[in-house]
Amino acid sequence: MNKDQLLTKLWEQYADITPSAKKIHELLEDRGEEIQNDHIAIRTFNDKRVNIAVLEKPFLNVGYEARGEYNFETKKLYAKHYEHTTDKSAPRIFISELELEKCSAELQETVQDILNSCDQNVFNDPELVLSGSVWKGNSQKIYKSLLEESEYAAWMYVYGFRANHFTINTNALKEFKTLEELNNFLEASGWKLNASGGKIKGTPEQLLEQSSTLADLYVVDFEEGALEIPSCYYEFALRYPMANGELYQGFVASSADKIFESTDVKLQETK
Repeated sequence: MNKDQLLTKLWEQYADITPSAKKIHELLEDRGEEIQNDHIAIRTFNDKRVNIAVLEKPFLNVGYEARGEYNFETKKLYAKHYEHTTDKSAPRIFISELELEKCSAELQETVQDILNSCDQNVFNDPELVLSGSVWKGNSQKIYKSLLEESEYAAWMYVYGFRANHFTINTNALKEFKTLEELNNFLEASGWKLNASGGKIKGTPEQLLEQSSTLADLYVVDFEEGALEIPSCYYEFALRYPMANGELYQGFVASSADKIFESTDVKLQETK
């Protein structure tokens, strides 16, 4: 699978459970915009079977290389971002993992049980990053127990290996010169934004501003019955030039920390 095939499959999976992304995409294209993707984010656990070192492989194989590392102390996450070595128009890849050893013994045991329930060969699949939830069973009880401690872990249990969000490169838009202008347009068009930490996370001084929609609500069929829970969201990023004139390429941990909350069940209550 080449780079374009991999990125296309990630988008198709993401858009399937995030209809708002397709609608926003079309809304902007109807105004004459050509959408460019800033980055794609993926979640996982730091278990050696599925950690960043495993999920980065298909991206390394198509020309990406690691460029930055990030720590999120309160959410117990570690992340790396990747850039393509030759195609500067290719989106960055951002892979994060839940640091299980920092979580409760109960959560650690639950995640181990989830991973142990799988056919272990699935973790050797070169397309694992496109595989969704590969574990057996789909229990509301497990989902809710994980949710009490970690929204991130609960999301992973339901949705598994796939893109958590795509991101519009606001710098490439013609009509919107600031993220505030884009946000105002989206809100006027009926979209709800993640206001945790402010609708715009980051500052020009930090060289990156980010905003995002609240995650779509998606009906999940659990063993105990259907439940509507947050799926994925659409992000918007505006990058500023560094001292050398080139646009900043990395991420700001404090901003990304709040962007993660776009899938938080609690934020949905304000919708």
